[in-house]
Amino acid sequence: MSKQKTVWSCIDCGHMQPKWSGQCPSCSRWNVFHQEVEHSQVEARFKPSSSKITKPVLLNEVKSDESIRRQSKSPAFDRLLGGGLVCGSLILLGGDPGVGKSTLLLQVTSQYAQNGLKVLYICGEESIEQVSLRAKRLNLQAEGLFLLAETNLSVVKQHIEKMKPDLVIVDSVQVVYKSELPSLPGSVTQVREVTIELMYLAKSLEISIFLIGHVTKSGEIAGPRILEHLVDTVLYFEGDKQYHYRILRSVKNRFGSCDEIAIFQMNPQGLEEVDNPSEMFLDERNSQMHGSAIVPTIEGSCPILVEAQALVTPLAYSAPTRKCMGIDPNRLALLLAVLDKKMGYSLQRYDVFVALAGGIRIQEPALDLGVLMAITSSYREKKIDSHQVIIGEVGLGGNIRRVARIEKRLNEARRMGFTSCIIPKGNFKDLPQDILHSMQVHAIDFVNEAIEKCFGRE
Repeated sequence: MSKQKTVWSCIDCGHMQPKWSGQCPSCSRWNVFHQEVEHSQVEARFKPSSSKITKPVLLNEVKSDESIRRQSKSPAFDRLLGGGLVCGSLILLGGDPGVGKSTLLLQVTSQYAQNGLKVLYICGEESIEQVSLRAKRLNLQAEGLFLLAETNLSVVKQHIEKMKPDLVIVDSVQVVYKSELPSLPGSVTQVREVTIELMYLAKSLEISIFLIGHVTKSGEIAGPRILEHLVDTVLYFEGDKQYHYRILRSVKNRFGSCDEIAIFQMNPQGLEEVDNPSEMFLDERNSQMHGSAIVPTIEGSCPILVEAQALVTPLAYSAPTRKCMGIDPNRLALLLAVLDKKMGYSLQRYDVFVALAGGIRIQEPALDLGVLMAITSSYREKKIDSHQVIIGEVGLGGNIRRVARIEKRLNEARRMGFTSCIIPKGNFKDLPQDILHSMQVHAIDFVNEAIEKCFGRE
């Protein structure tokens, strides 16, 4: 027997080389090389399903029709996909074990089946009976939903080419394998090769395919980084088992805007879309508590009001503790440095804890001023006006920078009953007259002005 040729492949960028090295010369990452067997039958890997020959087409002559998007009965899910499901798209859904990935896709696919689409659900991790019991528990009725318990990719392709479904669900991509490859299912080689063949199948037959992917302990989708580059859309399903809601976040979308989110509530009947996220996050808010500030944020195109909470306590050990949940720890360090330098607060003698109520995670810089005011409120033991919202990005010099889509943020705050706001002075000229007449607007330039507006002079 001839000796198999092995190569070392980077799990992040896909770079291949004949020998192992500590650092990848392509992406400069360390300890990312994985040994795999090189495929020998290259000519037979992607056999065309038809004899149709492609030819170059002028860009101006390409006919695109937005009406081909397929709608489900969940407006939030369609919004994450850019307005609906596109024919021939490959979509990756990742999330922690037990968060509800299979439940979500089973509900959505049953809605597509009720709209007349032919759906094939590949049950790789569960039996057909288990999926059927879940569908009965969720009271799902769909005539065009077919189940297939199979993990061999060659058999799956045969069924797809024979049935020609409109939508395929692969649950999950880590358990589907190619029998031609010697590596185990879920390995870097198997995941990459299976995804490439499914992508080719989706584009050639114009079938929409959903892939469910496992995540690592760090929260990233398991497998090579090239997996996220191959697919058209990447969705992350987030949620804490201590909370009853789940957040579906779009981090990549070739057919629409990314950074969109949709919030679902988990109940015995399955996942239910939350129509008013701001009301849900502010439901248990205590307006008399110190260290609490309300911030209107924007996630994609959705305005959400969140509560930033802070607790400043005297130093318990020799080194101060800095803990945060829901925000970037580097932003928290920046805000504490600004308070120390510009306001003279000796926070090195205090432990500081910051969290966003409800367990939501927000990364946008417009949250800076609200978090800073919550820390100041706990430090000075003075509460912020319960009818006031705070918006602004804090610079290193203590200046307040303008934020995007200020009108949308304030309209959401006004709808929730807030009558006062602190905003950057650069955003004041963008406000329409109806907001100026219905809300008390304080436009400020620096951190000390915002603190004086909220708490008065020391």
